[in-house]
Amino acid sequence: MWFFARDPVRDFPFELSQDPPEGGPPGPWVLHRGRKKATGSPVSIFVYDVKPGADEQTQVAKAAFKRLKTLRHPNILAYIDGLETDKCLHVVTEAVTPLGMYLKERAEAGGLKELELSWGLHQIVKALSFLVNDCSLIHNNICMAAVFVDRAGEWKLGGLDYMYSAQGNGGGPPRKGVPELEQYDPPELADGSGRAVREKWSADMWRLGCLIWEVFNGPLPRAAALRNPGKIPKSLVPHYCELVGANPKVRPNPARFLQNCRAPGGFMNNRFVETNLFLEEIQIKEPAEKQKFFQELSKSLDSFPEDFCRHRVLPQLLTAFEFGNAGAVVLTPLFKVGKFLNAEEYQQKIIPVVVKMFSSTDRAMRIRLLQQMEQFIQYLDEPTVNTQIFPHVVHGFLDTNPAIREQTVKSMLLLAPKLNEANLNVELMKHFARLQAKDEQGPIRCNTTVCLGKIGSYLNASTRHRVLTSAFSRATKDPFAPSRVAGVLGFAATHNLYSMNDCAHKILPVLCGLTVDPEKSVRDQAFKAIRSFLSKLESVSEDPTQLAEVEKDVHAASSPGMGGAAASWAGWAVTGVSSLTSKLIRAHPTAAPAEPNIPQRPTPEGLPALAPTLVPATSTTSGHWETQEESTDTAEDSSAADRWDDEDWGSLEEAESVLAQQEDWSTGGQASRGGQALPLHLQTSNVDPKSPESDWSSWEAEGSWEQGWQEPSPPEPPPEGTRLASEYNWGGSEPSDKGDPFAAMSARREAGTQLRPDSWGDDNWEGLETESRQGKAELARKKREERRREMEAKRAEKKAAKGPMKLGTRKLD
Repeated sequence: MWFFARDPVRDFPFELSQDPPEGGPPGPWVLHRGRKKATGSPVSIFVYDVKPGADEQTQVAKAAFKRLKTLRHPNILAYIDGLETDKCLHVVTEAVTPLGMYLKERAEAGGLKELELSWGLHQIVKALSFLVNDCSLIHNNICMAAVFVDRAGEWKLGGLDYMYSAQGNGGGPPRKGVPELEQYDPPELADGSGRAVREKWSADMWRLGCLIWEVFNGPLPRAAALRNPGKIPKSLVPHYCELVGANPKVRPNPARFLQNCRAPGGFMNNRFVETNLFLEEIQIKEPAEKQKFFQELSKSLDSFPEDFCRHRVLPQLLTAFEFGNAGAVVLTPLFKVGKFLNAEEYQQKIIPVVVKMFSSTDRAMRIRLLQQMEQFIQYLDEPTVNTQIFPHVVHGFLDTNPAIREQTVKSMLLLAPKLNEANLNVELMKHFARLQAKDEQGPIRCNTTVCLGKIGSYLNASTRHRVLTSAFSRATKDPFAPSRVAGVLGFAATHNLYSMNDCAHKILPVLCGLTVDPEKSVRDQAFKAIRSFLSKLESVSEDPTQLAEVEKDVHAASSPGMGGAAASWAGWAVTGVSSLTSKLIRAHPTAAPAEPNIPQRPTPEGLPALAPTLVPATSTTSGHWETQEESTDTAEDSSAADRWDDEDWGSLEEAESVLAQQEDWSTGGQASRGGQALPLHLQTSNVDPKSPESDWSSWEAEGSWEQGWQEPSPPEPPPEGTRLASEYNWGGSEPSDKGDPFAAMSARREAGTQLRPDSWGDDNWEGLETESRQGKAELARKKREERRREMEAKRAEKKAAKGPMKLGTRKLD
């Protein structure tokens, strides 16, 4: 029977790469790149080939192998595995690059910043302090060749070949036998006796000074060059001079050297070093300290090295979220670091955390996720969005916090292209219908209309036909003026999705009603939209062959390209509705005094009614539309062009802070608390004496967009005393105290709303099933009431027939 010896090198779980060796410290070791066979993860492999007659070098190599295997410190080269045979020694460590090669590569790319150098030297000094003060070991080989850099930019101390004990155990220092290393020996060792050494760290601190000189000035030509600091920073020069002083007694202990450099104004006293030190001890920090650290981290990440952010900060952020309950504060730095990752790394490291965050009930985390969705939406695939993210996001539509509802609406712009048929055309439309019908915040209703106009091209043909016309028509009846503007612009932006019949019979009648709107901005956009729709109809009338081309998108499948076409065609109508809410919230114009006979509009629900002194300068007087100058309108129209796709939506946060300082709106014409002026959309005229519920009765019922458009009901007769337009002297010099005909029309329309609470029945989105359930419940309630009254009447008749009971008698029946 034959037995074959196994090759230990072949069975070793690590293998050398085919790349040429990267060198290594001066001596017998050669540094190779390698990888683990099982996982392919990169490693570094130091190889020593045993040669005949080199027994002394072999013993030094074996001693280094043993030292590296037993020493564990974050700033010392990390040992992974090793192989020792009669022919070679293999030492496997974490993947590193020699410091000299690393500095050369970074110099070609622009050089290292002082922040990186300060932290690198801090790590080497800390490792040296560990060896000297904790282990009583003398490294005896501090130089550029003994320092390595990992993928995160962390400096590691290696080159343990000539290490010996400071206590004298095991003999004195081994002989180096390498001329390149002898130039780093301190002058007191020149005689070879070593009697002048007074402190165990003196020689290593001299060599540390040589290393500092080489880091800033390049390879050390001779020991005399140490007298000239060269490019060493001024804040480090005094401490450097202590290291290379001729008297070994004045050379500081490594721990003392760190303390001096960390003093105020010192070379190592900076934000980068402080961040690294905190990350090293983050596991033992208090939760409050972690919260503060992550909140301030985002400001510093821009000045930190990219490799440090990817390999040092990112793992700590992921760990803090996974196990440390850090919460929403990690989101901002997490997404900032995510910009340095490629698509594959982002999918592996960031997306699983994001998906888990969406299931959180923490409101702060949810709103920050929605605000920063643009940074990670491109890395989310459709199955993940529809099954793991969208079901959690839709809860924001029902949240009691207006800011979350607003951000949820805005996020649909990014999610809509990735939603499936059911989520987009059914679930999302149901929530949009409820928000537009029942939400008490005007900006949210406005943004819902804006969002619907932007995602209209993604809806299927049947949903577009059923939803868009009804939704935008409803928006034009909103008491909040920007919502009415959004409804007009929604029609314009989705113009290519309507048939000519819909344009003539459904859209133009709605737009014509807005030509007498009390708000000039609404009237202006209505006139522009009417002219464009009429132009479109006229072109088809002149050339009927264009009908197929004009209506090509009406029955087409959903396509992202349609939205761009709509925006280009309706460029005239684009006034930046996406940023309209922002402008209305943040603008604080000076209000003009109220004019007599101003048409009164009901105050939007949830907004305070103000004194007449805060009424904006938008009132109309007889014989003219507005007090605004025509040049101002023209400038606004030109600057607002092509802004439908602006990203600035505006936020409710500032509006909420203003609302919190106002009296309840139901108190009627009271001034704001403290006399503070409100944003433009909060400056309203005095409310009518009628109850606010009658103004909003048509918004109470939740419904859908399935009923579509119905013919408008015949107009109500004007109130008594109202002058008709034909009776008004349009061109004469009639006194200015008489009312505007459009104000009279507005008052007539509001009166109709008050007298007929179901005036929005034309756009009633209540489903038949809901109406049936409500009817049955009402009928049952009436029957119970009638039964109760009958029973009470019978008891009363019985009591009256018998008369009063005598004292002491017993009731037999």
